Amino acid sequence: MENIKKISAKEKLQINRQKMPEQSAAIRIHNFNEVNLGLPEHIAMIEAQRCLHCKEAKCITGCPVMINIPRFIKYLSEGDLAAAAESLLSDNALPAITGRVCPQETQCEMVCIRGLKGAPVAIGYLERYVADWYYNNMNKANPPHNPPSGCKVAIIGSGPAGLTAAGELARLGHEVTIYEALHQPGGVLVYGIPEFRLPKKIVAEEVNRLKLLGVKIECDVVIGRTYTLNELQERFDAVFIANGAGLPIFMDIPGENLKGVYSANEYLTRVNLMRAYKFPKSPTPVIKAKKVATIGGGNVAMDSARTAKRMGAEVSTIVYRRTKAEMPARAEEIHHAEEEGIKFEFLAAPIEIIGDDKNWVKALRCQRMKLGEPDTSSRRSPVPIPGSEFILECDVVIVAIGTRANPLLTTTCPELKVNKRGYIKVDENGMTNIQSVFAGGDIVRGAATVILAMGDGKKCARSIDKFVRGKKHSK
Repeated sequence: MENIKKISAKEKLQINRQKMPEQSAAIRIHNFNEVNLGLPEHIAMIEAQRCLHCKEAKCITGCPVMINIPRFIKYLSEGDLAAAAESLLSDNALPAITGRVCPQETQCEMVCIRGLKGAPVAIGYLERYVADWYYNNMNKANPPHNPPSGCKVAIIGSGPAGLTAAGELARLGHEVTIYEALHQPGGVLVYGIPEFRLPKKIVAEEVNRLKLLGVKIECDVVIGRTYTLNELQERFDAVFIANGAGLPIFMDIPGENLKGVYSANEYLTRVNLMRAYKFPKSPTPVIKAKKVATIGGGNVAMDSARTAKRMGAEVSTIVYRRTKAEMPARAEEIHHAEEEGIKFEFLAAPIEIIGDDKNWVKALRCQRMKLGEPDTSSRRSPVPIPGSEFILECDVVIVAIGTRANPLLTTTCPELKVNKRGYIKVDENGMTNIQSVFAGGDIVRGAATVILAMGDGKKCARSIDKFVRGKKHSK
């Protein structure tokens, strides 16, 4: 790539934010290919020129993994893609993933100074561009890492927190082994996020890079069944628990046991990880419905409703008890859902799932809501409107209202302290009450974003490094 002519700050302010090319909605609702197509080279270079390279880069502190954003964008704007990739990968273990699914608009881009006059720099787009360039041009090279430390660390779970911690620890020279309960590494990245938002080959590329660092991954290993936490403590200098919060939450309303009711976890796992959309070529079936109702307003609800549309639903509806303004889903995901013809029933709460004489779902009984005073999440609480019940016809219901901690691991290690919701308690360094055992991600904070889990993984990796080196020197 040729070097690009430097321009003044005034000229930078004249450049509009560049758009990401994407599949048209009419085409993409019939396939599972990625919606966003990535920036062409010349567009990426134009966008990189918009960065002001602020002396006080608020975008760095706005990033949960503290990526030096101005640095990698500077290299990109100069045409030095190798240096940009080296810079990005030194800060972020999974840049091709975060460039696609991280909510930059509420983090780094929200505090971007360029956004005070116009739109912020498209940091996520540029991160994706550099990461994809790396995997297309430099991925065969062995990543740099420190000499072997002689320390061994076990990681439970290969989701965002586990993979991030593994990458950081391996680069520091530690011997790392990840134990994954499912048959494929990636955690929520492979079972929860659809192919059209995050292609599984991208996750595989990120995992393979960790393997080049020496990270070992053992799948089909359930800690609490295959091995206990105590057994891992005997074999490793430290253990990092990052098994997420994958136990579905249901609404506790009549009809939830009817045939045709899925948790979002089960529905997305069948389609994403087990390739149910390829049935019967893939041995995992999933019900293909004409009318699907998805309950919830987050990214998981968007993923479920959009997946149902691609699975052939004539009508795919999201039922949400607040308004569009309160939806926790990313603005881009809501926009894409609207483009794809997903219907929205706002200010509506399900009160019963109605079945036919063969116990199959046939409708959802809902009640209209109005917004009252703010709740603990600072969003206005939905209040039922008496006499406002209505029926929404559907033959599949997907419940996407959240998840909680799976107690499988914690119940087999009763000495491990958890809070009243079952999440593991940790100190400021990510260490649990058990010496040498650390935890991070959703199993500590509750269901949250990929990037927040990665932030925990990076922070805990530093704490684990300090702990195991101190432990070794004290012997």
